Amino acid sequence: MLVYIMRHGQAEMMAKTDALRPLTQQGHDESVKMARWLAPQVSELDHILCSPYLRAQQTLNAIQPHLPQASSLEELAFLTPSGNTTAVANHLFQLAEQGMKQVLIVSHLPLVGYLVGELCPDEGSPIFATSGIACIELDDDLQGQLHFLHAPHSLFQF
Repeated sequence: MLVYIMRHGQAEMMAKTDALRPLTQQGHDESVKMARWLAPQVSELDHILCSPYLRAQQTLNAIQPHLPQASSLEELAFLTPSGNTTAVANHLFQLAEQGMKQVLIVSHLPLVGYLVGELCPDEGSPIFATSGIACIELDDDLQGQLHFLHAPHSLFQF
């Protein structure tokens, strides 16, 4: 199974609560840039997992028109910045056992970095730039291999 892990786009610093921080225009634009770059590499999306926080939801809304339409979408309460990486990994393993081939996650630091470390122990826990995307391939034994981790500033113009 291929797992695409995306950190939300740049968000405003101030809001009533952390969960309500909206994307900035730059966050929107960089997320779209990343989706356009990723699109030719993604033949289909079986499932999307997204944080309930506003900035992750807005990131997903910005990128969806540029990616293949997913068969299903799930908002998970544990995809927050301090979410449980083991719970996310176990959920991914269940999706793999159900036959899912390509899954997109839209979430937050530090969770996205810790999730890479959980799925690919040899990689450690990388820092994601906002709108950054990693691709991990889970083999039949649910061992992960990191194929890439890119950010808007590391791409050529698209």
